[in-house]
Amino acid sequence: MRTTLDIEDSVLREAKKLAAQEGKTLTRIVEEALRDRVQPPRRAKRFRLRLVTLKGQLLPGVDISDRDALYERMEGRA
Repeated sequence: MRTTLDIEDSVLREAKKLAAQEGKTLTRIVEEALRDRVQPPRRAKRFRLRLVTLKGQLLPGVDISDRDALYERMEGRA
């Protein structure tokens, strides 16, 4: 829809600069600013972290207090 607005010169200059910097049209910049002001913010869906726990057992010959041995085992060298 077309409409006519009276915009303060300094505000219009800044909007044009922003449009050029972002590679957008002046119309797009004005629409985005107006939309941000008029529409209520969208609430993001709440994130819920689900922890997965698995039952396991210690492999024979693994000493969990020996960090270097654990790394060797994980990398397949042991």
